[in-house]
Amino acid sequence: MKHPQKGFTLIELVVVITILGILASFAIPRFAGLETSARTSAINGLAGSVRAASALAHSVALVTGSSSSESISMDGQAITMLNLYPTADSAGIVEALQDFSGFEDNTDGTLDLIGAPDEDTCRVTYNEAAGGGGSPTITVDIAGC
Repeated sequence: MKHPQKGFTLIELVVVITILGILASFAIPRFAGLETSARTSAINGLAGSVRAASALAHSVALVTGSSSSESISMDGQAITMLNLYPTADSAGIVEALQDFSGFEDNTDGTLDLIGAPDEDTCRVTYNEAAGGGGSPTITVDIAGC
């Protein structure tokens, strides 16, 4: 009397491995393409945070009746201001952001994504508000993401 077969035959294993290899050849390029999308999304998310921090600091300055270059306090942090908006340095917009994990502060209003293939072209740039009631400009560079 023969015992029933236990396990898989060699041919069954080879077929399964071949099928997995074919599926992987289609899936890997899709996952590789997600890295660029993730970096681009991170940069766009930071740009939104910079816009929100700038608008919030501007609102606080207006409500408290601050002069155009008087520092304000947000969550116990002193924020340096220029033309009623945060300055483009570490004591201004970066301090207003509070948390910019994963990004490097260049102390000049630019925040680079750490680990990007080209950090100089994967960044958010905050330019101070011009006088006369202008607002700051926030630019996003995703060419190197």
